[in-house]
Amino acid sequence: MRRKISLKPITLLLLLLTFVSYGKEDKQHSESGSDLRTEIKEYVQHHLLDSYDFNLFSYENGEKHFGFSLPVILWDNGLKVFSSSKFHHGETIAEVGGDYYKLYHNKVYKTDANGTINYDAEHHPTNAKPLDFSITKNVVLIMIVFAIMFFMFSRMAKSYKKNNGMPKGMGRFLEPIVLYVRDEIAIPNIGEKHYKRYMSYLLTVFFFVWIVNLFGLTPIGMNVTNNIAVTLCLALITYFITTFSGNKNYWKHIFWMPGVPVPMKIILAPIELLGTIIKPFALMIRLYANITAGHVVLMSIIGMMFIFNNWLGSSLSFLLAFVLGILELLVAALQAYIFTVLSALYFGMAVEEHDHH
Repeated sequence: MRRKISLKPITLLLLLLTFVSYGKEDKQHSESGSDLRTEIKEYVQHHLLDSYDFNLFSYENGEKHFGFSLPVILWDNGLKVFSSSKFHHGETIAEVGGDYYKLYHNKVYKTDANGTINYDAEHHPTNAKPLDFSITKNVVLIMIVFAIMFFMFSRMAKSYKKNNGMPKGMGRFLEPIVLYVRDEIAIPNIGEKHYKRYMSYLLTVFFFVWIVNLFGLTPIGMNVTNNIAVTLCLALITYFITTFSGNKNYWKHIFWMPGVPVPMKIILAPIELLGTIIKPFALMIRLYANITAGHVVLMSIIGMMFIFNNWLGSSLSFLLAFVLGILELLVAALQAYIFTVLSALYFGMAVEEHDHH
């Protein structure tokens, strides 16, 4: 019998996009296409990085920028404070008090009047780096999120006080979320006896991660959880709370696990101790990797609109980017939920009480 050969609709669509979009490249050289791909790749990488200014958009071939500068605060034989506009988006050298500084690969290096950067054998800069306490985009967003959360929860507290324990206004929006964190995350994982002392941290980390993830989807390009230093700090806080609140049963199960032969206890002890470090490390990587991957995929698909350069490919790329943008809204809340759940789970393991007969 002859087999029926059928192509799935998505396969046909991909083939059609390939012929329609790349037919022009075969006729016009692929140099312009490769330059465009390089430009899109550099833009995506730049979008994911922290920066010393807000550059919302540029025009006239990137010669003019629309945005505003942020303060650069350095410690180099004394305090040096100046505006990031002196760097002019990394194109010029900043002269401050007789010293020269250059913005190179999004880091500030000390240099000379010519902006010389020296390299080692592996092509890494060897110029001195001053201590950097600058207020960058990510720092500004953290301050903004702090102000938003303070405003929301202060309004919620006032609404309870004015209405005899009944929520009103902002409280009506926040109360179901707070109750969900308490009833579905804190109590099941920590237990009714100990959950209250962890609620403030769990609520803070849930709303913080959720709000900064939502800001990361805006065109201003403020990606706090895309910065591994931020996710490291969040994971370290969870680690320290777990470590310092662990009871004797928690540490006993790590260093001298009950009900296990003595030789196995000696073998398991370093493994269990290493596990206490691996858990927060997994928290850090999970949040960082998921947010970074989502931004890279979304912006790459938006860049495909310019690479296809035709009505069919660009339209479908826009549609796919729109669908993924909606999905990223779900991921923003999902990552906040996962981080909070795992933190609550680690706290519950630390305070769990075991009965040995």
